[in-house]
Amino acid sequence: MKNTKNSIYKIITADGTGTGFKVVNHDFLITNYHVVKGSKMVAVEDHHKNRYLAKVAMVNPEVDLAFLHVEELKTTKGTIKLDENNQVSNLQTIFINGFPFGMPFTVTEGIVSSPNQPMKGRNFIQTDAAVNPGNSGGPMLNENGVLIGVTTSKFTEADNVGFGIKHTDVIKQINEYNFDDVKYRVKCNSCDSYTVEESEFCSNCGNNIDKSVFEEFEKSHFANYTEEGLKELGINPVLCRAGRDFWEFHQGSALVRIFVVNNNYLYATSPLNRVPKENLEELLTFVTSNQVAPYQLGIYENKIFLSYRTHLSDIYSLKKDEIKNNMIRLALKADELDDVFRDKYGCEMSMESKSDNVNLVLDVQQEATEKEEIIQKDDVVKQTDNPIKRLKKLKEMFEMELISEAEYAENKKAILSNM
Repeated sequence: MKNTKNSIYKIITADGTGTGFKVVNHDFLITNYHVVKGSKMVAVEDHHKNRYLAKVAMVNPEVDLAFLHVEELKTTKGTIKLDENNQVSNLQTIFINGFPFGMPFTVTEGIVSSPNQPMKGRNFIQTDAAVNPGNSGGPMLNENGVLIGVTTSKFTEADNVGFGIKHTDVIKQINEYNFDDVKYRVKCNSCDSYTVEESEFCSNCGNNIDKSVFEEFEKSHFANYTEEGLKELGINPVLCRAGRDFWEFHQGSALVRIFVVNNNYLYATSPLNRVPKENLEELLTFVTSNQVAPYQLGIYENKIFLSYRTHLSDIYSLKKDEIKNNMIRLALKADELDDVFRDKYGCEMSMESKSDNVNLVLDVQQEATEKEEIIQKDDVVKQTDNPIKRLKKLKEMFEMELISEAEYAENKKAILSNM
């Protein structure tokens, strides 16, 4: 399961977050229909906080599956394996992969409680592994990284009872989807045909189709107002949506969040830097001197924040354009200030910041995946004549979880012994 993490992505919509993944030899991402319901365009985030636009290409509401097309990830090789003949049994170990509650990636281990649990006219995999909002659409894997199922739901009033779509049902949907274009298609689970045009009936067999499957969610006035500002900043709002009336994006290295509190106040805020342990007087003088009006600098839990607040009623006033401009300039100011705090006051970037070298790391990971790179002692030793470069390469691969700690120690020892 070493490289499966790189094929699992966070799915972000205006209604919340979920999980999606890529499988071997297929270009599209797989997730739940209920994760993307109400959207035909969503955002996909990788493990390096890069976000991409994803077009919803196929939905099958009855099976609760959807396929997403991400142009930038089309050539990225999926590493999650499919095996239609793989047998799933009671008490088998299972690994739930995803982004619970929109948090960073997690893997939860459990067992299969039932490989064929009947529910709503279909059979599901039941597990005792923790399944939470945000896990939906993520892969259920065995210890070899082979797909067992797709996480779909849990009983809201019961602990340790989660369900997944069986891998055989998923493989059937994959095998029957063969299109070169990226049109939005609704699959009829009765005759297995696809309907492209909005309709109440299947274009092939006449089976009923819920018209809501063609509809997109209606944005609030506040959402339209905020997204107009994001467009002026040169950002696609779809890439910023992180829930109902909640946006999150990186401007340069700085993370910016825009949201509503208690249905009364509009907040824009950015976690900039960690407070250093020494030489605080000059830093604290600057933070408390209110030199960044109309914004406020503050410190919470040893982290410096830049924030802006206004009452929601103000966006209906004559100040609405000024407020929108303030939101835009907060993003630019945050990207400026986190460098100032780092360079002038010795503050580390916050953990939410986006590093400049994430694309380099992603490229190395992808190269290793495409070559199905298995790091052995002789491989590392032969990569270059320079032992320092070999050690650096080895450390990069360990930090990117391409090799285990034991492999890292063994290969490091081999390189040092040859110096």
